[in-house]
This record gives sequence, C-alpha cells and structure tokens, in this order.
Amino acid sequence: MADTTSTPAVAVSIETRHGKTTINEGVVAKIAGIATRDTAGVHGLGGGAARMMGAIRDAMNTTDLSQGIRVEVGETQVAVDVSIVADYPVPLQKVGDDVRAAVINAISTLVGMEVTEVNITINDVYIASEDGDDQSAPVVVARVQ
Repeated sequence: MADTTSTPAVAVSIETRHGKTTINEGVVAKIAGIATRDTAGVHGLGGGAARMMGAIRDAMNTTDLSQGIRVEVGETQVAVDVSIVADYPVPLQKVGDDVRAAVINAISTLVGMEVTEVNITINDVYIASEDGDDQSAPVVVARVQ
C-alpha cells in the first residue's frame, strides 16, 4: 500500500463545467485517521516508532492525523490499513469492527469513494496504572486455549 509520507498522489479528481476538484491521497489518510481516533476503545494510532514520533510531535503542539494510517487509492476505490493501540479492557474484535465501520463511513461520505477493505492491526493495549500514572504496557495473553 502507498505510504502517506510519499509525494501526495491524486485520490479523486472530479471535473464539472465550473471547474475541477482534486482530493489528495494524504487527505483520505487524514480522514481515516480522524475517524479512527474518534472511535471508542482506541487509545492511539501507530506502532512503536510511529507512536514515539507522535509523542515528539505532540510535545511540539503538532499532530499527524494520518499517523498509523496507510491508504492505497485507485480511480474510484480506496483500501486502508490502520494500526492502533486499544484501551484495556475493551473487546478487541469490537474495536476493530467499530474502527472499520467508522473509516468506511467517513471516506464514503466525505470523499465519495468506495472502500474495498480496511485492515486493522492492534499493536498494543493501553493499561492505565492503578496509582494514577498512565502507562502503556503489553498484555500477556496465552498462545493457546
């Protein structure tokens, strides 16, 4: 899939008798990122390195709304990969389903393109510590049942 950090590719170009509207690939990624961040159970976007860079950007009061999002855009269709950190103890399958529905709705409504797939990767689970300090720690899960 195309990385959103590369040169912005044209996602949608609609021409009318009054002019042309072009929506770049990075805009589609931002819309997917905003929809993902607004989903209950999502603590953050991205995996290790992306989250570290995001923390640096947050400290400088800038935010990359497409962090953890990769999009591949065709003429009329979009495929999206989303990487998240989920809150604990939310049901992870439900978070994935809710993120997928939110991304599909946002892109189809705001951009007007068909979303062919939204792949969700849950990289980590966020656990708030009992003493009030927040920390991110992986949850150890049995490999078999």
